[in-house]
Amino acid sequence: MNPTSRVRLGGSDVLVTRLGLGLAPIGGLYAPVGDDTARAVIDRAWDRGIRLFDTAPLYGHGVSERRTGAALRDRPRAQLVLSTKAGRLLVPGDASDQQGFWAELPDGVTTRFDFSAGAIRRSVAESLRRLGLDRIDLLHLHDPDDHYLPALHEALPAMAELRKSGTVGAISIGMNQAPMLAGLIRAMGEPGVDAVMVAGRYTLLDQSALDDLLPLAAHRGISVLAAAPYNSGLLADPQPGARFDYTPVGRDLLDRALEIKNICRGYDVPLRAAAVQFAFGHPAVAAVVCGARTPEEVDDNVDLTALPIPSELWTTLKREGLLPAHVPVPAA
Repeated sequence: MNPTSRVRLGGSDVLVTRLGLGLAPIGGLYAPVGDDTARAVIDRAWDRGIRLFDTAPLYGHGVSERRTGAALRDRPRAQLVLSTKAGRLLVPGDASDQQGFWAELPDGVTTRFDFSAGAIRRSVAESLRRLGLDRIDLLHLHDPDDHYLPALHEALPAMAELRKSGTVGAISIGMNQAPMLAGLIRAMGEPGVDAVMVAGRYTLLDQSALDDLLPLAAHRGISVLAAAPYNSGLLADPQPGARFDYTPVGRDLLDRALEIKNICRGYDVPLRAAAVQFAFGHPAVAAVVCGARTPEEVDDNVDLTALPIPSELWTTLKREGLLPAHVPVPAA
């Protein structure tokens, strides 16, 4: 897979590279990241040909957006795709609830879910100020799990208006689950969203997006961004204490990840390469979005995306019951 080739998102004019950079880590996810390192991560991604940069107000309570904007605003604007999210406002409050982010969070600032139309417009305006950019290329509705009705009836129509006005190039919904993504797509009708971002639900360990969401997206011409291909770290380095979906992994999943790693080793393929490339087997998947907290991790993601993987590896994973027999896999 060529990580820097481009594909179109749904029916929009937005073209994304097949590999995107997730910017939660430079907002301090799990551990602090300094300004210089954050800048170096984005600079390295640019130098390696990545042009899809995905951030959110949640990531460090605005820290990631400010760092992202500072690193990108002098780049050729037509070449980059800036992706951010709406659904959580930054508001005055107790910043002690860091939600996994360990940057030096702004004093007296916390996040609050709000999927009203006014909140979506406010969120976009505030993101543009933090970023210092003129537009948002891709806007995701961020984690509306417990807010189905306001998401459907207020937030998504407001996002469609922002798309129509040109403030936003394409719209999407981003979640850590597949069923509600599929439900919102069906309920919206057409033209609907241009893309969906599904985090951790189409990976080597979790294919829960396979039987409903991905066929629906393919049928409707909606592009899928597969985020978190390492399931929060387990598929990057399976060991006791590794995270799966943001929490310490259980024994059964750890053993399964180690089995997959052992089979990959037999084909001289790093587990991380199989993890980052797996989702490309499905025709609905436009891009895979990987986080990185150092320039070296950026290099690793790019190199592993481009690494040739023999088709026999996927066949063996299916034969050993580690992948469903019907799951599509990348071509050799």
